[in-house]
Amino acid sequence: MFTGIVSDIATIKERLEGGFEIACNYPAASINLGASISCDGVCLTVTAKDGSKSKSTFRVDVSNETRSKTTLGSWQAGRKVNLERPVRVGDELGGHVVSGHVDGIAEIIDITEDGACQRFSFSAPEHLALYIAPKGSIALDGTSLTVNEVSGNRFGVNIIPHTLTSTTWGGKNIGDLINLEVDLFARYVARLMEFRA
Repeated sequence: MFTGIVSDIATIKERLEGGFEIACNYPAASINLGASISCDGVCLTVTAKDGSKSKSTFRVDVSNETRSKTTLGSWQAGRKVNLERPVRVGDELGGHVVSGHVDGIAEIIDITEDGACQRFSFSAPEHLALYIAPKGSIALDGTSLTVNEVSGNRFGVNIIPHTLTSTTWGGKNIGDLINLEVDLFARYVARLMEFRA
């Protein structure tokens, strides 16, 4: 489980036949084989690691299912990705409950300045619009954000300067595709309502 509070900006070092090698700032000794790491919001399992270089690297395997449901199918060497380690019992829950199971892909359709912040607008898959509510939580590329407004399958968020500089959001552009995970509780409430109908 994660909270959507990004703790490192990593770089895709190499695209492998079955996954990726990722360079990060986490000490290699602190990365356990078999551990989960959220990479742009996708929960991936560490299969190998190397601490012999200036930056630690770790490898992850990626299934065809994950490639088809996320942006990972288009990742290439040099891409920057948001990382988060799993939350531990007793850790502060600074964002919201994030599973790392991406529901779909959103597209950035507008970016505007809003004081020192930036306002991002997105288009989401129609089947996920039901789960996106004003002032609700959403995970976008692994970042816990608050939804400002919703209109049909379009929604917007404001991103503060700290988040712009401590995540990959400062380098995003209109047309970029983003991993989207809807609020876990909204998903379960909607499912329960299906049975009551």
